[in-house]
Amino acid sequence: MQPDAAMRELTMPATDLPEAASAPPRNPFRRARGVDYVEYLAALHNRYLFEWYLEIGCRNGRSFAPVRGKTIAVDPFFKVRHNVIGPKPALHVFQQTSDDFFASGFLARNDIRLSFSFLDGMHLFEYLLRDFFNVERGSDPRGAIAIHDCCPFSHAMTIRDHTLIPPRSAWTGDVWKLIPILQEYRPELKISALDCHPTGLVLVSNLQPGNDILPQHYDEIVARYMDVTLESWGVQRFNDSFTFVKSALITSRSKTVLDKVALGKEDLHIPTPVSL
Repeated sequence: MQPDAAMRELTMPATDLPEAASAPPRNPFRRARGVDYVEYLAALHNRYLFEWYLEIGCRNGRSFAPVRGKTIAVDPFFKVRHNVIGPKPALHVFQQTSDDFFASGFLARNDIRLSFSFLDGMHLFEYLLRDFFNVERGSDPRGAIAIHDCCPFSHAMTIRDHTLIPPRSAWTGDVWKLIPILQEYRPELKISALDCHPTGLVLVSNLQPGNDILPQHYDEIVARYMDVTLESWGVQRFNDSFTFVKSALITSRSKTVLDKVALGKEDLHIPTPVSL
């Protein structure tokens, strides 16, 4: 996709591809057929400079390598094989679980306010729920949080036990539940579901770092949603709860919710070697 096909505003509903007349019965799942999510994030980081970026679930570092601002990467087991530092003025790598990271108090101790965060950790909704409210607590209210894998395209990929997934098959777990949970418990949040291939990218803004509704109701939410499956919830009910937004590569002409929190070009750090 060429850069001039960039996204304008995050308001344009995605259109479904037409089905052949001889096709089998319609798959009830909506497929995210837009820009690959890693490509989208790379374009976003090329467009915007963030003071602080946090990523949970980094593994090989491919998705945070393009970041140009100060970065925090959290993963219990990294497999980085290439340069992921680039022009970053600071890169903090924590090889631990996200729960342990937040328990360390690193964000508050260093007076960090996150501009943008990407959550792609453990694919179980209770883990993602904790990650979300812990990240929001440390975020700039003008910022945003991106969540991966909330738009599955089959029932099989939503099971909780990843050991039952065939090798090389996609697994989203049950993190799709974050969409109805946030819609019910935090209706003031702005939720945009981008059609990033293959399983969507949910962008959450209008953050309220001091809001404790989710942690206060955490046990209640987990009890209510633990045994819910997408089949019992209803795929159509899930589909009706949001409208896919077209994703496209971002250019300097794009307008998004991140305009309010991004730094200017004058803040870009360009490292220079001090010796050959």
